[in-house]
Amino acid sequence: MRNKPGPRIKEISITPIAIVDPPLLNAAGLHAPYALRTIVELVTDDGISGISEIPGNSAIDAALHDSRELLIGKDVFQLNEIRQVLVNRFGTETASQRGEAPWDQRKLVHIFSAIEVACMDIIGKVTNRPVVDLLGGKLRDRVPFAAYLFYKYEGAGGELGFNSDPNAVGWAAARQAAALDPVGIVAQAKAMCAEFGFQSIKLKGGVFEPQQEVDAMVALYDAFGPDVPLRVDPNALWTVETAIKYGKKMESILEYLEDPVRGQENMAKVRQAVKTPLATNMCTTSFDDIPGSIALGSEDIILSDHHFWGGLRSSITLAGICATFKRGLSMHSNSHLGISLAAMVHLGAALPEVPYALDTHYPWQSDEVITAGRFKFEEGSVLVPSEPGLGVELDRVTLAKLHQNYLDCGLTKRDDEIEMQKVQPGWTFQSVRW
Repeated sequence: MRNKPGPRIKEISITPIAIVDPPLLNAAGLHAPYALRTIVELVTDDGISGISEIPGNSAIDAALHDSRELLIGKDVFQLNEIRQVLVNRFGTETASQRGEAPWDQRKLVHIFSAIEVACMDIIGKVTNRPVVDLLGGKLRDRVPFAAYLFYKYEGAGGELGFNSDPNAVGWAAARQAAALDPVGIVAQAKAMCAEFGFQSIKLKGGVFEPQQEVDAMVALYDAFGPDVPLRVDPNALWTVETAIKYGKKMESILEYLEDPVRGQENMAKVRQAVKTPLATNMCTTSFDDIPGSIALGSEDIILSDHHFWGGLRSSITLAGICATFKRGLSMHSNSHLGISLAAMVHLGAALPEVPYALDTHYPWQSDEVITAGRFKFEEGSVLVPSEPGLGVELDRVTLAKLHQNYLDCGLTKRDDEIEMQKVQPGWTFQSVRW
């Protein structure tokens, strides 16, 4: 008896959007008033819709458009075939193609993750199962996330780049306030943890000279005590010598140190000299990097991201590799909305272990593109959706509004260096600064 073919892709919609983003500082510069995302929707021949969300970039959007003719007519269940078609069109990509910026710019991983998540949303609806069940089943009802702190200028993003509300209180006020020193970072952390219940804290570093960022971590430790895990991410801007010097200063207060230096060889040198576990989403970023990671011992924890590791199923494969080679596993984040958060939560619920709270930028965003509105955090965790597929639906009115934002803002890719130069003329990104 032959198996009945699955639903086939009939339509593919690719909608770039721009969402309000505060002026957050990082190693590459400054966030623009808008962050770019791309919403992908597949519709099958029997009218079932599946959605996904990826970081926005006009070159990747163009590649998605180019892939449409290859994907129309494909069975959504045949994800291996779909991936092979995309590999044949775009080729495989090396780790070096990721680029030196703190964010990933590879086309194939973005495109396939977008198509895979949307297909799995459809498959879940066809089988009446949530995506977590398609990944092997739910191991936890809630997935924990960490407070993600940033040095920032005053303002909350948007059309003018500065839209402070003098009457705002709590997190709404803290989201708009400047945070450029340890006092400001602690205030930001207290407001974010009070609002969302986070029980772990991460600081995006690589902005100021190392001692100032160490001082901020010490201030967080003094404010929250030893029971709140702390982590800091200098985005690989330190030399090996700097990483060892300041890594040793923070040994007694950090849960882990993320990407203090660039490259697996340098990470291995720091790992041998510092007791604190090292995490990465910059030096081990693809399956091709794993042999070097194991041979050198470059990190203790890999921060996965289904947008960059080739989708949700590949992330489950990565979890198995991490377990085999005694690596911890957590998740990296970028500015995102609820579709990506839903996918992260389904994946987080299916992972064998979640020893570290996952990263999320979600509190920094104020827009949303799903009908149920913004996800709620309880004690820093998100409840795993139980509805079929991702468990979220596209708000088409808001989608149109956010697409108009994209058209109006004029941005076509992320470029934090250009934004920083508007504040500090002549500023340039340096892959190693201290």
